[in-house]
Amino acid sequence: MQAAVDQIVNAFENLTPSGVQALERIYAADAYFKDPFNEVQGVPAIQSIFRHMYAQLEQPRFIVSQRIVQGAQCFLSWEFHFAFRGFQPGQVQCIRGGSHLQLNGEGRITSHRDYWDAAEELYEKWPLIGSLMRWLKRRGQA
Repeated sequence: MQAAVDQIVNAFENLTPSGVQALERIYAADAYFKDPFNEVQGVPAIQSIFRHMYAQLEQPRFIVSQRIVQGAQCFLSWEFHFAFRGFQPGQVQCIRGGSHLQLNGEGRITSHRDYWDAAEELYEKWPLIGSLMRWLKRRGQA
């Protein structure tokens, strides 16, 4: 499985808009994908999420910092760097998160679940929503 995980990490770290089609090489045909905004099944739906990412963001890229592989499962810690189109253009943002992947016998992803805090990593960075999110966070800690 280590070789499969190496291939998966390489695919994510070197993903390009024209390379989204190649995700079919690392995902099983009926793979499940879930993140804070999406829950889909099947390679075409997963590819659609990544195409949308490239349409909405400037220069998105993943950097995998750590990986844990145990049998047919792995957990990847990553950073996602990007800039918003039209909102703070050119200002690089960073989201830190992790992905739990389950692989089949061929080393393809059958389940991909992303974990990251949308409130802290994304919403708090927006001017109006950010003020509200930071206020709610302070109220929850009191």
